[in-house]
Amino acid sequence: MPLLVSAKDAHLHRYRQIAETLVKHGFGFLLSTLGLDRFLPFQQEWLGKSEDALALTPPQHIRVALEELGPTFIKLGQLLSTRPDLMPPEYLLEFAKLQDDAPPFDSKLAIEVIEAELNQSISAVFVHFDHQPLAAASIGQVHAAQLPGGVEVIVKVRRPDVVEQVEEDLEILHNLAAAANRRWEFAKRYDLLGLIQEFALTLRAELDYIREGQNADRFAANFAGDRNVHIPRVFWDLTTSRVLTQERIRGTKVSELSVLDELGLNRRELAERGTQAILKMIFDDGFFHADLHPGNFFVEAEGRFGLVDFGMVGTVDEKTQDYLANLILGLSRQDYDRLTESVLELEVVKHRVDRNELRRDLEHLIKPYFGLPLGQVKLALLFNEAFAIIRRHRLHIPPHLALLVKTIILLEGIGTRLDPNFHLTEVIAPYAEQLMVRLFSPRRMIKKLGQASVDVARLGVEIPQQLRHILTEIERGGFEVGMKPGSFEPLITRLERLANRIVLGVIAAAFIVGLAVLLAVYRPPGWERWAGPMFAVGFFFAVLLGVYLAWSILRSGGSKSE
Repeated sequence: MPLLVSAKDAHLHRYRQIAETLVKHGFGFLLSTLGLDRFLPFQQEWLGKSEDALALTPPQHIRVALEELGPTFIKLGQLLSTRPDLMPPEYLLEFAKLQDDAPPFDSKLAIEVIEAELNQSISAVFVHFDHQPLAAASIGQVHAAQLPGGVEVIVKVRRPDVVEQVEEDLEILHNLAAAANRRWEFAKRYDLLGLIQEFALTLRAELDYIREGQNADRFAANFAGDRNVHIPRVFWDLTTSRVLTQERIRGTKVSELSVLDELGLNRRELAERGTQAILKMIFDDGFFHADLHPGNFFVEAEGRFGLVDFGMVGTVDEKTQDYLANLILGLSRQDYDRLTESVLELEVVKHRVDRNELRRDLEHLIKPYFGLPLGQVKLALLFNEAFAIIRRHRLHIPPHLALLVKTIILLEGIGTRLDPNFHLTEVIAPYAEQLMVRLFSPRRMIKKLGQASVDVARLGVEIPQQLRHILTEIERGGFEVGMKPGSFEPLITRLERLANRIVLGVIAAAFIVGLAVLLAVYRPPGWERWAGPMFAVGFFFAVLLGVYLAWSILRSGGSKSE
């Protein structure tokens, strides 16, 4: 089925570029799956790998290919790095290396964007504006500046034409995912098209600096009374969808341990206070920073934490809190049936899952950790093993929950980097207990019972009406039941095999009977001379058919037992 491409003339070069990059890195076999074979009909094997490329592993090839394809694909790789339910650990490790950095663009263009957005000259807005950018990313770059009165700020400017490039790539990714969903079982099983659609929403939100400023204000409100956390102020009169002006935060990256030691800061205390701040976001506020790499997490001279870059955030809604509570309850009680149900509630399961096997896998995973001190439980290792089980059973988890797990793993990494003897499980335990108390409080239970009673009452009103509609349709002869043909394929295959064997048996029996009748009735002159050979040939073919029939039945039984 040919790939449907809108604005094909405008996108032709980009489609061909993607196809060439896949072939270059040894993924030419994906061209037909993604519908790209028409853009590179001969797969241009002359693009073969260089000597440096030959030394790369498949995960490294994918990472490099994403980097070569530019901002949208780098962001896609970063999204995939948050999905351990979809990608094995070696791929997650490579995707985590996709740093969102890029060569800076001309500062004259940055100034033109600022002046056009703020409708003022740069000198009228800032006392000083540094033409050399502090950092450059795929979507924008950051300049240092100073406001009248001496306030130091950073000005984030979106790249010219980046929106057009991202929209083109998103349209292409949508088309490629749609083609893959039709042709590739893996893509269909994990809803690649849905993943791309969700990625498009996330990326478009990152393009809007107003959204990022609103996120910063929400964090500032949540930490308004906390002296340990510093959220930069947003200057809204100097902020638009293309320009973001924020208070500048100066500090030391959490990864610069020698500098922290020179400042005389207690790294053990830093680890505890830093993780407590993030756990407050998750368990108390339900709104957390989801991009906790060292470049976004600073330690100021007095030991206060500064957070920047609020483009990627996560939320913990009431449903997720209920799920976490059930998970914690199942773990604390060693209730593997509850754990199994909790895992299956992660998604609408679209295929048959062996619950007993899943339960055994979970029991095998969890049992070794019971009785261990909290300090000996490494969450990153536990999560990685759990996700291996999820992948084995072809399950996947909701994106917001995957983002939450990734944040907790990064948080544990930050804590252990600051202090090798730090254990996140000891810090997270009180928050888990508070979550349990809050979710199973009498007030919460009464609220849930009230919601359930409303649902039951509505159901009691709607059921008679729905039954009446069904009965009316049956009387009219218009009642139809929809079924998925794919679910009947194994049964149909078995019936076809059974029918083939019956037909083969009938042919063998008919052959023997026909031969016997022929020998008994048909007696031409000299038939005695041919009777022996004819009987031998007929008997041979009958035995051959019988042996084949018996072999096919025995092979079927053996494969079934396997």
